[in-house]
Amino acid sequence: MNTGKYVFSQVVSFLNFNEFNKYIERYKGNYKVKEYTCWHQLLCLIFGQLSNRESLSDLVLCLQTQKHKWYHLGIGNSISKSNLAHANEKRDWRIFADFAYFLIAEARKTILPNEAFADFEFNAIYGVDTTTIDLCLEIFWWAKFRKHKGAIKLHTVLDLKTEIPCYVNITDGKVHEVNVLDLITFEPKGFYIMDRGFVDYLRLFTINTKEAFFVTRAKNNMKCQRIYSAKVDKTTSILYDQTIKLVNYYAAKEYPDKLRRVKYYDKESDKQFIFLTNNFDVTALQIAMLYKQRWKLELFFKWIKQHLKVKSFWGHSENAVRVQVYVAIITFVTIALVKQKLKTPLTHYQILQILSITLITKTHLKQLFEDALLQYVKEPTHNQLKMF
Repeated sequence: MNTGKYVFSQVVSFLNFNEFNKYIERYKGNYKVKEYTCWHQLLCLIFGQLSNRESLSDLVLCLQTQKHKWYHLGIGNSISKSNLAHANEKRDWRIFADFAYFLIAEARKTILPNEAFADFEFNAIYGVDTTTIDLCLEIFWWAKFRKHKGAIKLHTVLDLKTEIPCYVNITDGKVHEVNVLDLITFEPKGFYIMDRGFVDYLRLFTINTKEAFFVTRAKNNMKCQRIYSAKVDKTTSILYDQTIKLVNYYAAKEYPDKLRRVKYYDKESDKQFIFLTNNFDVTALQIAMLYKQRWKLELFFKWIKQHLKVKSFWGHSENAVRVQVYVAIITFVTIALVKQKLKTPLTHYQILQILSITLITKTHLKQLFEDALLQYVKEPTHNQLKMF
């Protein structure tokens, strides 16, 4: 038994306090603040994310019952609903966004690539997509979407090798997902995997001029001229591998260079997919497998929506919503860092579930996760009973 730090204190020890202070000073987050600082605000919000609190009232009520532990948890000594609500409303969300990007950079250096990419020799593979979070327009008046409906969109670039988001942009629901391509700094020789909602030939040509590569699905109404057909092994489910040029006037003007078109048959779903890319060096099967890895981004969206607080918000202003989303990203990356540092085979979900009920205990993190693994280990004398 660890008689020292609480579990929550051990988790937040993965956060760099000095680095966070740089962003506080940059945006004057603690201007005229005497007690409840930005650091205290961050820790309270992370506590709420890890413990799955439903609302600001819920979070403050639970913390009030543990008042004698505030000092040891590092969350200050002046927690109240009004203090936390005011902080979320007024303190610049960019403090938390910049710190999230700092943590992301640290995680991408530390976390080992997924084994699924062992056959790919590319340095960088990213998934680009957008998810929509519905909101009540009467309460979130700034989040325009439909005439009688509000929403925000999370435009995300995910490092598919480490499964860490490396770019998150929050807009109202009216902004089309393809606009995120104007904001991304494309990495030379990097692969960007997108669905066909991002097919904008002018923007795709911009990726090409940056010496980066894209893989996307072709639209059904795309018209093109076949220039060359490469030999394919149809036993690999590749139906054709072609070099093409666009023939529509505006499309050809926006993307005047050659493209590669690959048709793939997926036996599991009994469907055919047509992919577009500007890379002519990798195999056709690798193009199909790269696009398949885009599903990790869909799983990321599903994970944070189900297990972190990014669908129900603890404040109604745009600033409060942005703060909460970036704190959720900080929480996700912190869990990933804990997993990597302790080298535990537990999933992110399992780690989060364990932490949610042990935050104010004093068990050492390593022991906590090792004890959780015992239920998966069979006894040495285990014998399966046989019916026949």
